[in-house]
Amino acid sequence: MTQTLKCLKALGDATRVRLVALLERDELSVNELQQITRLGQSRISTHLGLLQEVGLLTSRKDGKRNFYRINPNAPAEASACLKIALTGAPEIPEHAADLTHLKRVLAERNDQAKLYFNQVAGRFDRQYGPGRSWQAFAQTLLRLLPRLDIADLGSGEGLQAELLARNARRVICVDNSKRIVDFGQRKAKKNGLKNLEFRHGDIEHPPLRAKSVDVALLSQALHHAEHPKTAIAAAHRILRPGGRILILDLLEHNFEQARELYGDRWLGFPQNKLHEWLKAAKFRQIEITEVAREEEPPHFQTVLATAVK
Repeated sequence: MTQTLKCLKALGDATRVRLVALLERDELSVNELQQITRLGQSRISTHLGLLQEVGLLTSRKDGKRNFYRINPNAPAEASACLKIALTGAPEIPEHAADLTHLKRVLAERNDQAKLYFNQVAGRFDRQYGPGRSWQAFAQTLLRLLPRLDIADLGSGEGLQAELLARNARRVICVDNSKRIVDFGQRKAKKNGLKNLEFRHGDIEHPPLRAKSVDVALLSQALHHAEHPKTAIAAAHRILRPGGRILILDLLEHNFEQARELYGDRWLGFPQNKLHEWLKAAKFRQIEITEVAREEEPPHFQTVLATAVK
Protein backbone atom coordinates (compact mmCIF):
# COMPACT_ATOMS: atom_id res chain seq x y z
CA MET A 1 0.00 0.00 0.00
CA THR A 2 1.38 3.45 -0.90
CA GLN A 3 2.04 6.17 1.68
CA THR A 4 -0.92 8.18 0.34
CA LEU A 5 -3.35 5.28 0.75
CA LYS A 6 -2.05 4.54 4.25
CA CYS A 7 -2.64 8.15 5.29
CA LEU A 8 -6.07 8.27 3.70
CA LYS A 9 -7.04 5.09 5.51
CA ALA A 10 -5.74 6.48 8.83
CA LEU A 11 -7.73 9.69 8.34
CA GLY A 12 -10.86 7.87 7.21
CA ASP A 13 -12.10 7.72 10.80
CA ALA A 14 -13.96 10.71 12.32
CA THR A 15 -12.39 10.21 15.75
CA ARG A 16 -8.88 10.38 14.31
CA VAL A 17 -9.81 13.54 12.41
CA ARG A 18 -11.03 15.03 15.73
CA LEU A 19 -7.65 14.25 17.28
CA VAL A 20 -5.51 15.70 14.49
CA ALA A 21 -7.71 18.83 14.43
CA LEU A 22 -6.86 19.36 18.11
CA LEU A 23 -3.17 18.50 17.74
CA GLU A 24 -2.88 20.86 14.79
CA ARG A 25 -3.60 23.66 17.28
CA ASP A 26 -1.36 22.55 20.15
CA GLU A 27 0.78 19.76 21.55
CA LEU A 28 -1.35 17.64 23.91
CA SER A 29 -1.03 14.64 26.22
CA VAL A 30 -3.37 11.63 26.20
CA ASN A 31 -4.88 12.82 29.48
CA GLU A 32 -5.59 16.26 28.03
CA LEU A 33 -7.15 14.73 24.92
CA GLN A 34 -9.30 12.59 27.18
CA GLN A 35 -10.50 15.66 29.10
CA ILE A 36 -11.38 17.42 25.85
CA THR A 37 -13.08 14.58 23.97
CA ARG A 38 -14.38 12.40 26.87
CA LEU A 39 -13.11 9.35 24.96
CA GLY A 40 -11.49 6.43 26.78
CA GLN A 41 -7.74 6.58 27.36
CA SER A 42 -6.98 3.26 25.64
CA ARG A 43 -9.10 4.25 22.63
CA ILE A 44 -7.23 7.54 22.27
CA SER A 45 -3.85 5.82 22.60
CA THR A 46 -4.78 3.31 19.89
CA HIS A 47 -5.78 6.07 17.47
CA LEU A 48 -2.64 8.10 18.24
CA GLY A 49 -0.45 5.04 17.67
CA LEU A 50 -1.98 4.47 14.24
CA LEU A 51 -1.56 8.13 13.24
CA GLN A 52 2.05 8.07 14.42
CA GLU A 53 2.66 4.86 12.49
CA VAL A 54 1.85 6.53 9.16
CA GLY A 55 4.01 9.56 9.98
CA LEU A 56 1.26 12.08 10.70
CA LEU A 57 2.19 12.58 14.38
CA THR A 58 5.30 12.74 16.49
CA SER A 59 5.62 12.52 20.28
CA ARG A 60 7.96 13.38 23.12
CA LYS A 61 8.16 12.14 26.70
CA ASP A 62 7.88 14.53 29.64
CA GLY A 63 8.17 12.65 32.91
CA LYS A 64 5.46 10.00 32.87
CA ARG A 65 3.46 11.67 30.10
CA ASN A 66 3.74 11.53 26.32
CA PHE A 67 2.89 14.68 24.39
CA TYR A 68 1.73 14.40 20.77
CA ARG A 69 1.77 16.93 17.94
CA ILE A 70 1.50 17.07 14.18
CA ASN A 71 4.75 15.83 12.63
CA PRO A 72 6.51 18.90 11.15
CA ASN A 73 8.66 16.56 9.04
CA ALA A 74 5.80 14.47 7.70
CA PRO A 75 6.19 13.16 4.12
CA ALA A 76 4.60 15.36 1.45
CA GLU A 77 1.87 12.76 0.83
CA ALA A 78 0.95 12.71 4.52
CA SER A 79 0.85 16.52 4.72
CA ALA A 80 -1.45 16.67 1.68
CA CYS A 81 -3.87 14.14 3.21
CA LEU A 82 -3.78 15.98 6.53
CA LYS A 83 -4.68 19.27 4.86
CA ILE A 84 -7.79 17.71 3.35
CA ALA A 85 -8.80 16.14 6.69
CA LEU A 86 -8.41 19.46 8.55
CA THR A 87 -10.58 21.18 5.96
CA GLY A 88 -13.36 18.70 6.70
CA ALA A 89 -12.94 18.67 10.50
CA PRO A 90 -15.54 21.45 11.15
CA GLU A 91 -18.18 19.16 9.64
CA ILE A 92 -17.78 16.72 12.56
CA PRO A 93 -20.56 17.37 15.15
CA GLU A 94 -18.15 17.38 18.12
CA HIS A 95 -15.65 19.79 16.53
CA ALA A 96 -16.98 23.04 18.01
CA ALA A 97 -17.22 21.57 21.51
CA ASP A 98 -13.71 20.11 21.17
CA LEU A 99 -12.28 23.58 20.48
CA THR A 100 -14.13 25.05 23.46
CA HIS A 101 -12.78 22.39 25.79
CA LEU A 102 -9.29 22.68 24.28
CA LYS A 103 -9.24 26.33 25.30
CA ARG A 104 -10.23 25.38 28.87
CA VAL A 105 -7.61 22.61 29.14
CA LEU A 106 -4.83 24.89 27.88
CA ALA A 107 -5.87 27.58 30.37
CA GLU A 108 -5.64 25.02 33.19
CA ARG A 109 -2.20 23.94 32.00
CA ASN A 110 -1.02 27.53 32.25
CA ASP A 111 -2.69 28.23 35.56
CA GLN A 112 0.36 28.78 37.73
CA ALA A 113 -1.84 30.11 40.53
CA LYS A 114 -3.44 26.67 40.85
CA LEU A 115 -0.03 25.03 41.05
CA TYR A 116 1.15 27.50 43.67
CA PHE A 117 -2.00 27.01 45.77
CA ASN A 118 -1.52 23.24 45.72
CA GLN A 119 2.07 23.70 46.87
CA VAL A 120 0.96 26.00 49.69
CA ALA A 121 -1.82 23.61 50.69
CA GLY A 122 0.64 20.73 50.80
CA ARG A 123 2.98 22.63 53.11
CA PHE A 124 0.35 24.24 55.31
CA ASP A 125 -0.13 21.57 57.96
CA ARG A 126 3.13 19.70 57.52
CA GLN A 127 4.48 21.09 60.76
CA TYR A 128 2.50 21.85 63.88
CA GLY A 129 2.43 25.41 65.16
CA PRO A 130 0.22 26.83 67.95
CA GLY A 131 -2.85 28.51 66.45
CA ARG A 132 -1.94 27.37 62.94
CA SER A 133 -5.15 26.01 61.40
CA TRP A 134 -7.23 26.07 58.24
CA GLN A 135 -10.06 27.66 60.26
CA ALA A 136 -7.87 30.62 61.22
CA PHE A 137 -6.51 30.84 57.67
CA ALA A 138 -10.07 30.94 56.24
CA GLN A 139 -11.12 33.66 58.68
CA THR A 140 -8.13 35.75 57.64
CA LEU A 141 -8.90 35.39 53.92
CA LEU A 142 -12.57 36.26 54.49
CA ARG A 143 -11.54 39.67 55.80
CA LEU A 144 -10.06 40.44 52.38
CA LEU A 145 -13.38 39.94 50.55
CA PRO A 146 -15.73 42.84 49.78
CA ARG A 147 -19.15 42.90 51.44
CA LEU A 148 -21.48 41.00 49.12
CA ASP A 149 -25.01 39.61 48.90
CA ILE A 150 -24.60 35.83 48.64
CA ALA A 151 -27.10 33.08 47.83
CA ASP A 152 -26.06 29.68 49.22
CA LEU A 153 -28.19 27.32 47.11
CA GLY A 154 -28.69 23.85 48.58
CA SER A 155 -27.07 25.08 51.78
CA GLY A 156 -28.00 22.32 54.19
CA GLU A 157 -27.75 23.60 57.75
CA GLY A 158 -25.56 26.45 56.56
CA LEU A 159 -22.06 25.69 57.84
CA GLN A 160 -20.40 27.59 54.99
CA ALA A 161 -22.99 30.33 55.18
CA GLU A 162 -22.22 30.98 58.85
CA LEU A 163 -18.59 31.57 57.97
CA LEU A 164 -19.45 33.77 54.97
CA ALA A 165 -21.93 35.80 57.02
CA ARG A 166 -19.12 37.03 59.26
CA ASN A 167 -18.09 39.41 56.48
CA ALA A 168 -20.89 39.41 53.87
CA ARG A 169 -23.57 42.08 53.63
CA ARG A 170 -26.22 39.35 53.49
CA VAL A 171 -26.31 35.55 53.03
CA ILE A 172 -29.51 33.82 51.96
CA CYS A 173 -29.57 30.04 52.35
CA VAL A 174 -31.99 28.01 50.25
CA ASP A 175 -32.76 24.37 51.05
CA ASN A 176 -35.62 22.02 50.20
CA SER A 177 -35.84 20.58 53.74
CA LYS A 178 -38.20 22.60 55.98
CA ARG A 179 -36.68 20.95 59.05
CA ILE A 180 -33.14 22.04 58.08
CA VAL A 181 -34.33 25.55 57.22
CA ASP A 182 -35.99 25.92 60.65
CA PHE A 183 -32.88 24.55 62.37
CA GLY A 184 -30.58 26.90 60.45
CA GLN A 185 -32.73 29.93 61.21
CA ARG A 186 -32.75 29.12 64.94
CA LYS A 187 -28.97 28.65 64.93
CA ALA A 188 -28.38 31.93 63.08
CA LYS A 189 -30.53 33.77 65.63
CA LYS A 190 -28.71 32.08 68.51
CA ASN A 191 -25.33 33.15 67.06
CA GLY A 192 -26.51 36.70 66.48
CA LEU A 193 -26.12 36.53 62.70
CA LYS A 194 -28.82 38.99 61.63
CA ASN A 195 -27.53 39.01 58.03
CA LEU A 196 -28.01 35.25 57.65
CA GLU A 197 -31.42 34.15 56.39
CA PHE A 198 -32.86 30.74 55.53
CA ARG A 199 -35.58 30.15 52.91
CA HIS A 200 -37.42 26.96 52.07
CA GLY A 201 -37.22 26.23 48.35
CA ASP A 202 -35.69 24.33 45.44
CA ILE A 203 -32.35 25.23 43.83
CA GLU A 204 -33.98 24.86 40.41
CA HIS A 205 -36.48 27.58 41.37
CA PRO A 206 -34.86 29.51 44.25
CA PRO A 207 -37.19 31.93 46.09
CA LEU A 208 -35.12 35.02 45.28
CA ARG A 209 -35.81 38.02 43.08
CA ALA A 210 -34.06 38.34 39.75
CA LYS A 211 -30.78 40.30 39.85
CA SER A 212 -30.74 40.39 43.67
CA VAL A 213 -27.38 38.81 44.65
CA ASP A 214 -23.69 39.18 43.80
CA VAL A 215 -22.71 35.53 44.30
CA ALA A 216 -24.61 32.28 43.72
CA LEU A 217 -22.93 29.40 45.53
CA LEU A 218 -23.70 25.74 44.79
CA SER A 219 -21.48 23.77 47.14
CA GLN A 220 -21.88 19.98 46.78
CA ALA A 221 -25.53 20.65 45.93
CA LEU A 222 -25.75 20.27 42.15
CA HIS A 223 -25.47 16.47 42.18
CA HIS A 224 -28.69 16.39 44.24
CA ALA A 225 -30.66 18.38 41.64
CA GLU A 226 -33.05 16.58 39.32
CA HIS A 227 -32.12 18.98 36.51
CA PRO A 228 -28.67 20.52 37.14
CA LYS A 229 -28.82 22.56 33.93
CA THR A 230 -32.02 24.23 35.20
CA ALA A 231 -30.38 25.02 38.56
CA ILE A 232 -27.47 26.75 36.78
CA ALA A 233 -29.88 28.78 34.65
CA ALA A 234 -31.78 29.76 37.80
CA ALA A 235 -28.55 30.96 39.39
CA HIS A 236 -27.98 33.19 36.35
CA ARG A 237 -31.46 34.71 36.84
CA ILE A 238 -30.88 35.78 40.46
CA LEU A 239 -27.41 37.22 39.85
CA ARG A 240 -26.81 40.89 39.23
CA PRO A 241 -24.87 41.82 36.06
CA GLY A 242 -21.23 41.08 36.80
CA GLY A 243 -22.23 38.62 39.54
CA ARG A 244 -20.43 35.34 39.90
CA ILE A 245 -21.51 31.71 40.18
CA LEU A 246 -19.34 29.24 42.13
CA ILE A 247 -20.02 25.51 41.78
CA LEU A 248 -18.11 23.15 44.04
CA ASP A 249 -18.98 19.57 43.19
CA LEU A 250 -17.66 16.09 42.50
CA LEU A 251 -15.93 15.12 39.31
CA GLU A 252 -17.70 12.27 37.53
CA HIS A 253 -17.10 8.95 39.34
CA ASN A 254 -18.34 5.36 39.41
CA PHE A 255 -19.15 4.93 43.12
CA GLU A 256 -22.75 3.76 42.66
CA GLN A 257 -23.27 3.38 46.42
CA ALA A 258 -23.34 7.20 46.67
CA ARG A 259 -26.95 7.12 45.49
CA GLU A 260 -28.02 5.07 48.52
CA LEU A 261 -25.52 6.35 51.08
CA TYR A 262 -25.80 10.09 50.37
CA GLY A 263 -28.95 10.42 48.27
CA ASP A 264 -26.95 11.58 45.22
CA ARG A 265 -28.90 11.76 41.97
CA TRP A 266 -25.79 12.29 39.86
CA LEU A 267 -22.41 10.57 40.23
CA GLY A 268 -20.55 13.84 39.83
CA PHE A 269 -20.09 15.67 36.54
CA PRO A 270 -17.54 15.76 33.71
CA GLN A 271 -15.85 19.15 33.43
CA ASN A 272 -17.02 19.39 29.82
CA LYS A 273 -20.68 19.04 30.85
CA LEU A 274 -20.41 21.77 33.49
CA HIS A 275 -18.83 24.03 30.89
CA GLU A 276 -21.64 23.33 28.41
CA TRP A 277 -24.36 24.08 30.98
CA LEU A 278 -22.70 27.33 32.08
CA LYS A 279 -22.31 28.44 28.47
CA ALA A 280 -25.94 27.55 27.70
CA ALA A 281 -27.03 29.73 30.65
CA LYS A 282 -25.11 32.63 29.02
CA PHE A 283 -22.34 32.80 31.63
CA ARG A 284 -18.94 34.10 30.48
CA GLN A 285 -15.34 33.88 31.74
CA ILE A 286 -15.93 30.22 32.60
CA GLU A 287 -13.14 28.50 34.54
CA ILE A 288 -13.23 24.90 35.80
CA THR A 289 -10.44 23.47 37.93
CA GLU A 290 -9.86 20.31 39.94
CA VAL A 291 -9.21 21.52 43.48
CA ALA A 292 -9.02 18.38 45.63
CA ARG A 293 -8.63 14.60 45.51
CA GLU A 294 -9.35 12.32 48.47
CA GLU A 295 -6.55 9.96 49.45
CA GLU A 296 -8.89 7.15 50.52
CA PRO A 297 -10.98 5.04 48.10
CA PRO A 298 -13.11 5.78 46.13
CA HIS A 299 -10.81 8.81 45.68
CA PHE A 300 -13.53 11.41 45.12
CA GLN A 301 -12.23 14.40 43.16
CA THR A 302 -13.68 17.88 43.61
CA VAL A 303 -13.94 20.52 40.90
CA LEU A 304 -14.57 24.24 41.23
CA ALA A 305 -16.42 25.94 38.39
CA THR A 306 -16.67 29.73 38.32
CA ALA A 307 -18.24 32.08 35.80
CA VAL A 308 -19.50 35.65 35.48
CA LYS A 309 -22.93 36.89 34.41
